[in-house]
Amino acid sequence: MIKQILHITNGSVLTEYLRELDFKDDILTWQEMLCEGPTIPKIDSKEFFEIRSEFLKANYDIEVDNDELEKELSKLNDISKYGEIHLWFEYDLFCHINLLGVINLLHQKEIEKPLYLICSGRVEGEKNLKGLSELTPAQLLDHYNKRVRLTEEDKQLAITLWRTYCGKDHNILKPYITKQSNFTYMSNCLKAHLKRFPHQKSGLSVLEDNILRLVRDNDIKSKHHLLGYSLNYQGYYGFGDSQHSRLIEKLSIFFEESENSLRLNRKGHEALLRQHNFANEVNNNMTYGGVNRLEFQFSLDQNKLVKTILHAN
Repeated sequence: MIKQILHITNGSVLTEYLRELDFKDDILTWQEMLCEGPTIPKIDSKEFFEIRSEFLKANYDIEVDNDELEKELSKLNDISKYGEIHLWFEYDLFCHINLLGVINLLHQKEIEKPLYLICSGRVEGEKNLKGLSELTPAQLLDHYNKRVRLTEEDKQLAITLWRTYCGKDHNILKPYITKQSNFTYMSNCLKAHLKRFPHQKSGLSVLEDNILRLVRDNDIKSKHHLLGYSLNYQGYYGFGDSQHSRLIEKLSIFFEESENSLRLNRKGHEALLRQHNFANEVNNNMTYGGVNRLEFQFSLDQNKLVKTILHAN
């Protein structure tokens, strides 16, 4: 008897796309955004899902459908019918932290099946990085045919990175930026993650700084117009509409709004010139795994996170 393949996708859009392309094996759709909010190492626990439900409701008014969640995860209960597990995750930070979470969940459930990674990003003949659901059917099937089997070393790397992400010292992630693995884009994602913390001089993350530059350098009509720009020019972050909308609202102190125009005010220009640290004013107190971002700042000189003075011992 030929065993089935279990596909795990990062979201329903890709799941539907695979169904359109006549993928008939079981698909587990992972619907999470572990790149934001508190996490604990043990994913396979009631505490983990309670923490995540509370965070998503409080910050994004998302009600977790526990019945749907349990239905999806129940596909891991009878793992004997599967010969392989195929992981469909993209090049960005959003997907990669979810990927770390999924690999750790499989490890915690003691699931020992061959793991294969299908990861999009650079595509021959294309200028921009591409998500899996953005690929043509031919491109997607080509990615699938070139899927990469993860080694034990890859799995141990994912386990280590997840535990570190859930911990209190994210500088421990730095040595893994140069670590060779089958996670082609992990290095870029780890660097992007560390630069989510406030810059030591401006108090803004790379992404927040980039949003202000988009307003400065383009004819932006409204916050909604800015949302489109910030989604398209975010590099390795891969955040969705709700995450960018939250950031834009936090950055409103830097904008002058009129009926058909959004421009930087004096504070906005000062922030880009790094003349003042605006971290407390912006008050983007998001938690990343085990760390509140306002407890640390990114030092360009030292190329690492340093304790924010207010939180230093």
